[in-house]
Amino acid sequence: MSGVWVFKNGVARRIENPTRESIESATASAGGGGGGRRSELVYAPTGEVVGSHEELERRLGELGWMRYHAGRPELIQYHRGATSPDLISLPHRFADLRSIHMYDIAVKNRSFFLVRDRRSTNRATVH
Repeated sequence: MSGVWVFKNGVARRIENPTRESIESATASAGGGGGGRRSELVYAPTGEVVGSHEELERRLGELGWMRYHAGRPELIQYHRGATSPDLISLPHRFADLRSIHMYDIAVKNRSFFLVRDRRSTNRATVH
């Protein structure tokens, strides 16, 4: 019996031959959570939810981020320039964006982005 046990809301599930996606999927659906993305990225100055890579690229461009072409088609990456170590790596499909990606953006742009729970108006602590 090999695999990984995932515990969420008092429910345990065993995942055989786990991948990151299968573990995230199991934790999202355990306990009747309903799957899907639970967080949303908000552009703080306007309060608008960022809903596409095009919107995000426009907002990041306004803040000095540039698209970084590293030859990895599964990723979209942004950097602040040759002198900055900051790099944001995102999945190519916006629908695959997870909260960890959103928090990466929010932490590197504290005054401009925040991550909010989709089910409530409770805002995250990263401002």
